[in-house]
This record gives sequence, C-alpha cells and structure tokens, in this order.
Amino acid sequence: MSWNPALIPGCPDEVGPDAIETLIIPRARDLGGFEVRRALPAPKRQMVGPFIFFDQAGPAEFLTGQGIDVRPHPHIGLGTVTYLYRGDFHHRDSLGSDQIITPGALNWMVAGRGVTHSERTSAAGRTGPHGLFGIQTWIALPEMHEDMAPTFEHHGAEALPVIRDAGIDARLILGRAYGKTAPATLYSDTFYLDVMLDPRARFPLPVDHEDRGIYVTEGSIRIAGQEYEAGRMMVFRPGDAITVQAGEKGARLMALGGATLNGPRYIWWNFVASSRERIEEAKRQWRAERWGQGLFDLPPSDRDEHIPLPERS
Repeated sequence: MSWNPALIPGCPDEVGPDAIETLIIPRARDLGGFEVRRALPAPKRQMVGPFIFFDQAGPAEFLTGQGIDVRPHPHIGLGTVTYLYRGDFHHRDSLGSDQIITPGALNWMVAGRGVTHSERTSAAGRTGPHGLFGIQTWIALPEMHEDMAPTFEHHGAEALPVIRDAGIDARLILGRAYGKTAPATLYSDTFYLDVMLDPRARFPLPVDHEDRGIYVTEGSIRIAGQEYEAGRMMVFRPGDAITVQAGEKGARLMALGGATLNGPRYIWWNFVASSRERIEEAKRQWRAERWGQGLFDLPPSDRDEHIPLPERS
C-alpha cells in the first residue's frame, strides 16, 4: 500500500477545528416524493477543486411502474458525473450514447461546447418496487476545454480502482489518489472517492491535492472531537494533514477535490461558463429548438420531449 490509514496514534485529535474552512448544510428540495439535497454551489463556496455542483439524489423508494424521468436537457462547459449506491439510470445523449448505469459504475459525460441528455429509470427497473440513491456532480472545465467536442465514457464497477485497508473500503471514481488512477479522461487534476468506513475506522485525505472536501452520505464522522452526521459537507483548509474517524456505526462518504480553476464560473440553469456571453448564446440556441443545426441536438432514441428553457434559473 502507498498509504497508512492510521497515520500516527491520535492523529484525528490533532486536527484543529479551524481546519474546516467551510461547513455546508445542503439545501433540500422535494421533487414530488423524491428528495434532492444540493451541497454545491453553496452561498459561501462555489467549488471544491473543479467540482461546481453536488447533489444527493434520494434515498427514495418507488412502486412498480414508477421511477425518475429527467427529460432531455442541455449542458455546456462542464462534465457530469453520475454514481449510484442503489437503483439505475438509463442515460441517452445527443452523441448517440445509450447506457444503463448501475451501482458502483461511472457515467462521465463531458458537455464541452454543447450536449443534450436524458436520465430515466430503466424499463427493467420499473418492473417491481425499487429504490434510488446516488450522487450527481458537475466538474467545471478549464477555459481551454470549454469549446471541446462533447464526449461520453462509461466505466463499470470492476474498472474502478479499489483501495482496502484497516476498516476502509474505497473506490476511486475519478482522478488520482494514493498512487492509483481511475480510467476516465479528465481535463484538470482531480480526485473523487466513494469511501466506506467500519465503526471508528480512520481515513486520511490525500495530501497532494490543493482543494479537498468530504460529504457524508451515511453514518457519521468525527473531526477534532466534533461529530458530523450524514448530509454534511466539510471543505478543508489547504495544506493541512487531515484524518477523519468514523462514528460508532461506521460511515460512508464521498471525498472530492483537486486543483482550483483560474477563477469563478457563471452558472445559469444547466450551463457553466467562464463568460456570460457563452451562457447567453447557449440560452438562445436552446430556446430556438433548431435541433442538429447548432450547439444542440436531441438524443436519437429520446426525441419526443425535452425540458424547455426556463424563464429564470
């Protein structure tokens, strides 16, 4: 192993309470029996590294025939990351990608100059009662890649590096950490981990990334003697050696971060850009609905409906 989860005895107690630069309590939205909690962007924090959007979807339970139906909608200037704990999504996009994602796998769609996609519960998933629980994030693209052609990658759970040691079971979803590198193509230095901790297990964050944060999805963790329950995001001061400890019932968390971008980004609806002009052009083209004649088309196998441009974000 290229790391030591325990570091030195008592290390979690040596982390000062001021090591947490920002504590974020997500905003919850009820989408008709289905709750989404948004941690990023937050009033005091737009990004953690290149991560500019972070949503917890569920947990939710559905009856036979029910599910999620996110109609075709556009993106620019970002990459979307879909990662599930339970359930499935049927992803279809304007590149022609048609992929069902299941727990532990990765869907990575880079919008670049413009892409459209839909996400729905699969037909197989609707054949009986089922649940959904997962995380969706956006990663803002560096300016030099905002106009790149859109791409899509799917990587199964078996392709993502796994790190196990001393009560820790972690899957590297994106980027690099602890001497391992995930397979997805990235455009800035990044790390993104799904981490499961046994009760009282200790987990050190990577020390070689500029920005670092943790979002607790299940259980709790302790930092400097303070307990943080599920549904909290902590963003840490750069440069500090940070180790967290799971609570009495263990924990599941997402660890994320990487290099900061050269400046903040403008966000409007599903668009992210380094300039307002890019967003205004994307709005104009989506409103025009001239599919296949500009920035946007509809997925070849999901063209019967789409989400109209809202009046305001």
